[in-house]
Order: sequence, then structure tokens, then C-alpha cells
Amino acid sequence: MPSLIDSHCHFDFSVFDGQRATILSRCKAYQIQAIIVPGVCASGWQTLLSICHDEPVLYPALGLHPCFTHKHHIDDLKQLVRLCEQQGVCAIGEIGLDYFIKHTDRSMQHDYFAEQLDIAQQYQLPVLIHARKSHHDIVQQLKQRPSLKGVIHAYSGSYEQAKEYLKMGFKLGFGGAYTYPKATRLRSLLTKLPIEAWVLETDAPDMSPIGHQGETNTPLYLTEIAQAFACLLAYLPESQRDFTQIMTQIEKNTLAIFPFLKLNNSKQSNV
Repeated sequence: MPSLIDSHCHFDFSVFDGQRATILSRCKAYQIQAIIVPGVCASGWQTLLSICHDEPVLYPALGLHPCFTHKHHIDDLKQLVRLCEQQGVCAIGEIGLDYFIKHTDRSMQHDYFAEQLDIAQQYQLPVLIHARKSHHDIVQQLKQRPSLKGVIHAYSGSYEQAKEYLKMGFKLGFGGAYTYPKATRLRSLLTKLPIEAWVLETDAPDMSPIGHQGETNTPLYLTEIAQAFACLLAYLPESQRDFTQIMTQIEKNTLAIFPFLKLNNSKQSNV
């Protein structure tokens, strides 16, 4: 059985306090062997790093989320550089642009996004990108940094925009939103894009999959998200619809972005 990898899970959030050990124990039984934990504000980075430090399946990413520009400070970028030099940071994220939320400072979003892309490029780290109603501007920024790779988290753009990301070597995040039958536009992307385009994610504690509405999402639901993904691939030739075969490809996709993941539960010391 291939390993399952949660490419985006906010496991540092306080809703998981007191539950992490139990959840991680169950994750092992479900073959969930790696969980990438993105940061959203500098004030939470040290807690995130501490939570990840002693847990072999947890990999810390650090970033300044575009929806919290009012909490960010220019000195946070200097701290990010220091932590990239001193800590086992596996990615820069969650970063990006969000034009959906009103009354946010787009200029400030752009400044933080560009600076963090430069840091990722400097340290040759993948990026976890939050993109809502902002794909055109994000694509333009990425084209200026062709060496970058990463994941477009909770992808909600068009087929044409997806092709732009794929050409640049990015993957698209498939999570709980895709599991709902009413998400017809999102689900139709699966019939148009190759299986090589996708990685799996929970975005826990948010974006719970179908059947868990109103519940706190957890990385344990990655198994259900994986099953939903496989079920939506009815367009594949019957010989390619085997769940294990599909998950083997998803594992390969994820490792193409995060090659440092150690799926035998032993981290590299130089991550």
C-alpha cells in the first residue's frame, strides 16, 4: 500500500491541543506517513516548529498568509530568513494572494508574497500557495521565478489557469471541497487534467469532506479524500482505476514537489 501524504494541514492550530498524539497514532494505522504543516503568522511559528520537532511525520512550513496582513510586520521576513537558515523548514507557506476577502490591502499582500517567493527561491524551498480570485497575478509572479515549484492549495481556478501552473511544474491541491457532488466545476477538472496534476490535502481543521459537515477536519479524513479522488477518476481506462495504483501516482506527484519526505518515518537531518 502506498503512503498517504497530507500536503496541507494546520496541525499546529489550538483545536488539536491534547489530541495530536492520538490522531498521529491513528494516522500511522491509515498509512498517513507525512503531514506538511504550514504557518500563517510569525507569532505562531515557534509553536509550529516545536510541535513538528519531535514528530517524524510532521514537516514544518513557514509563511505569512495573505488574509492576515494586518498581523504581519516587515521584520517577520527577516525572522523567516533566520529560521530558514537555522531550522528544518521544509517549505515556504502558506503564502499567496486573496482577492475574495474585501477590505484587504492588496499592495501589502503583493509585497509580502513577492518577498516570500524570493526567500523560497534563495533557499530552494517549495511553496504552498493560497490563491483566491488572484490566479493571473500569481502566475505572473511565478513566471518571474521559474525555478520555483510547489502546490496551489485548494485549487479553485479554471482549466486554462491549471494548465499554466502545470507547465511551471506546480501541482494542484485536492481536498474536502472536491468531495461534494454540488462542486461540479471543481470535479469536472479531474476529467480534463492528468492524474499527474494532483496532490491530496485536508486543510484541517477547515474544509471537512462530505459526511463530516460541521465537524473539525483532521488529517485522518485524508483517507476519505483519497477514496473520493479515486472514485472521480471513472474516465480512466479500467486497467488504471486500481486504488493502489492511483495512490502510488499521487505519492509520486507529492514527492516530486517534496523530495525530502521520508516515508519510513525517519526524517533527514538536513531538511
